[in-house]
Amino acid sequence: MLRETLSMVRDLPRLHEITSVLIRYGWGDVVRLMGVARLLERAGRLLHWQTSNEISQLDLPVRIRLALTDLGPTFVKLGQVLATRVDVFPPAWIAEFERLHSQVPPVPFDELRPHLEVLWGKPVEAVFATFDTEVFAAASIAQVHRATLHDGTRVVVKVRRPNIEAKIEADLRLLVHLAKLLELEVHEARRYHPVQIVGQLHRSLLRELDLIKEARNLDTFGQRFEGDPTVHIPKVFWEYCGDGVNVQEELIGIPGNEFARARAEGYDLPLLAARGADAVLQMILIDGHFHADPHPGNVIYQPGNVVGIMDFGMVGRVTDARREQLIDFLEAVIHKDEMGMLNVLSVWSGDAEIDESRLAYDLSEFVFGYDNLALKDIQVGPLLADVTAVMRENNLSMPPDLTLLFKALITLEGLGYQLDPDFHMIDHLTPFVRRVMEARYAPHALAKRARHGLKELADVMFGLPRDVARLFRQARRGRLRIDLDLKRLDHFGVQLNEAANRLTMGVLTASLVVGSSIIMTVQGGPELFGLPLFGLLGFVVAFFNSVWIVLSIWRSGKD
Repeated sequence: MLRETLSMVRDLPRLHEITSVLIRYGWGDVVRLMGVARLLERAGRLLHWQTSNEISQLDLPVRIRLALTDLGPTFVKLGQVLATRVDVFPPAWIAEFERLHSQVPPVPFDELRPHLEVLWGKPVEAVFATFDTEVFAAASIAQVHRATLHDGTRVVVKVRRPNIEAKIEADLRLLVHLAKLLELEVHEARRYHPVQIVGQLHRSLLRELDLIKEARNLDTFGQRFEGDPTVHIPKVFWEYCGDGVNVQEELIGIPGNEFARARAEGYDLPLLAARGADAVLQMILIDGHFHADPHPGNVIYQPGNVVGIMDFGMVGRVTDARREQLIDFLEAVIHKDEMGMLNVLSVWSGDAEIDESRLAYDLSEFVFGYDNLALKDIQVGPLLADVTAVMRENNLSMPPDLTLLFKALITLEGLGYQLDPDFHMIDHLTPFVRRVMEARYAPHALAKRARHGLKELADVMFGLPRDVARLFRQARRGRLRIDLDLKRLDHFGVQLNEAANRLTMGVLTASLVVGSSIIMTVQGGPELFGLPLFGLLGFVVAFFNSVWIVLSIWRSGKD
């Protein structure tokens, strides 16, 4: 508790900015819940609690989006993370979160130059044949400049903004504090798993801050698609990369959102859609490592209907176990197997309590909606949206890796439809599912699983006597321990301690009143204003103790 308080004092200026924005958009209750209003006011930072009528009339998701935008890069990124949580938030909220983009002015190149010249050990103009000091693209974490190597290769230089880490770290400390408070104090907030979401944000920001990790991702995906003439991943020039900088090949072609231009220049848009879908599905279902944000801004169309894919700052991973679960779920959907779907959703939900009868009923309704549809007519985006709606209505949430995967599939299908109105994701998904199923039941795969199963069974059987002996030994020594995770227990302890303090002060105050009353009746001893001095002092102390007790009770009720 002391460490958290000191951290909040250290971040006082940023805390004042955040609370001011929250209050402006009607989130004064959240500020009070954070317990920082009194801290700020004691530090001489007055809070204005008024919310304008115009803002108060806006819908709740809109107010959240506007507040996140005003709060800056970390909170904009938080909104983008929330946009992936289709299992937690309804479509109206997701639509608002998807509108969040970091509108930030670029940093003047003169502020970046010293860091680059220290990294390279020479002037920028000596490293490159040409270097454009005008910004090509700017985001909240980094900005991009175009350059040309001495051999004529066109590259882009991605540079992290200076001093961005300190501000992000302060924001994350405050967000962790707020998330813990929300999960502890607000019962309705627990279904949104705020601590888990802040953890997902933390990991996402760490990935984006580490431009070297993005360069390694580019290398990994480049090697996997090295022999594929239909996909182009930018090459990394490692000799120029370093702390907060990566240099990669510039993809030359038509930007992914300029569909009319691509059509006018003779590109085969349905072929581009098919190649892009096959590339991402291979990443997900075969490689287990995928581009998590395949929107048009991260795609370039190149001559020969080659699909260039860039910006690998956000990538996802699919473990073998998760891929098996995904395949099982798709197979259950195809065969209208409600119990199969329920089993997979139970695994995805982890330790959450499940009302199986209600979930089974909702899944039967879900299956009924797809009962008369042919396989080729099933759209993956709406299908996944319906699945997440079922989970949301049953207060279930998916692991972050799956929400990222679902979001990638929905984004990919949207791009496919923009390129080709007749695009069917399921037609591209089916061959990959078939490949995975064939690999699962191949003789060598079955033999491998059998060996693993037998090994685990043997470990359990041979380890059972040892575990039972240890259990009885601990019980005999009185050292058998059961760990219980009781929510709000710490908070209850604090409240109990405060109540005990008030009770003790009350008893002492009553004792002072009784003792002072007795002293007032005794003749002799020092006097003040004609009254016994010690009796008078006892009444004064009792009065101030009573004021303290009343104020303490009033504050606890207000909190």
